[in-house]
Amino acid sequence: MCATKVRSKNAPPVDVSAELDRTDKAILRQLQRDASLSNVALAERVHLSPPACLRRVERLKRLGLIEGVVALLNPQAVGAGMLVMIGVVLDRSTPESFAAFEKAAAKVSGCMECHVVTGEFDYFMLIRTRDSESFNRLHAEQLLYLPGVRQVRSFMVLRNVLSTTELPLAL
Repeated sequence: MCATKVRSKNAPPVDVSAELDRTDKAILRQLQRDASLSNVALAERVHLSPPACLRRVERLKRLGLIEGVVALLNPQAVGAGMLVMIGVVLDRSTPESFAAFEKAAAKVSGCMECHVVTGEFDYFMLIRTRDSESFNRLHAEQLLYLPGVRQVRSFMVLRNVLSTTELPLAL
């Protein structure tokens, strides 16, 4: 049995991709597609015995490659069918203004993602809401009051062409 370093939850992520072999990557691919697979089914798909497969999955968790297992919900079925991408420009580019904005953005209803970006905007946010009326309300009640914001530009998604949670794993 090989020794594996366990990283702290507060430690920055470490690139351990060099430590992954073909079987580890196959396990990760299968779990990205369907994390509800039983260990027996997963082992069969990656051509391992169930105990060996379970040991590998546990190792991948300890290494921080598997952060969690979630259910992906149908946005329309839960009343969050409208996706809006929002570009945000702040008044100032100071650590304090970024920190204040990020703290407030984390509390915006339906905010799925918030990213610091380069270029014309300081941030991009992805927000899910029921419809255009509920987005208008969210805009008027929350987005306009985010601290340090000079400009908010909203882009309503008309049609989803591609959306995936699968990360590319090179061999």
